[in-house]
Amino acid sequence: MKILAIESSARAASVALATDGRLTAQYYEESALTHSRTLLKMAEDMLAGLEMTVADVDAIAVARGPGSFTGVRIGVAAAKGLAWGAEKPVCGVSTLEAMAWQLVPMEGAVIASAMDARRGQIYNALFECRDGEIVRLTPDRAISLEELVDSGKNLGRAYIFVGDGGNICYNRFREEGLPALLPPASLRLQTAWGVALAAMKREPQPAFDLEPNYLRLSQAERERLEKLKKTN
Repeated sequence: MKILAIESSARAASVALATDGRLTAQYYEESALTHSRTLLKMAEDMLAGLEMTVADVDAIAVARGPGSFTGVRIGVAAAKGLAWGAEKPVCGVSTLEAMAWQLVPMEGAVIASAMDARRGQIYNALFECRDGEIVRLTPDRAISLEELVDSGKNLGRAYIFVGDGGNICYNRFREEGLPALLPPASLRLQTAWGVALAAMKREPQPAFDLEPNYLRLSQAERERLEKLKKTN
């Protein structure tokens, strides 16, 4: 099975092609350009280098959130557009789970996916590696760093932090005297290969059913609700 995977939930964007469970190619870029300008061109160039088109893949996978509202929206829209154009199914996966799959060989480890959600919160979920699989321990959630520290104290096991919020969490855990590990950036940050790994465990769906998962309201929506409250 050939899966074209897309990741655009953070500063960097990446696309990857997975063939029967192995990585065939990956294009990763962190530039000043917006994902709306780079993402589809990256996919096109990568496939062209393999002498392929979207018509040659079996499914399209995408990180559907949480993450940057704009980045997630662009990724989901790109996946839908490619899927509709080539009449392919899609597979939307959790950004947090996709990061955890990159550490699947670390048997028994507790993986703490963390992304900076701003407003004093992080997007987080906990996972464990068991028999070559990623097992979810918590749902995707938006919590404070203090809440995550408390969970570390209660669990009493070392956390391996992944994601663009991993540094912040790792430093805070060390300040509290809690066991924590920080993998190198190549294994820590969001990639399309992680999206492909997570998608291999899911059944593809029609593109029409794919929706982003933001976990909370955008700033514009929050401001609108605040204005409505003041008006009422």
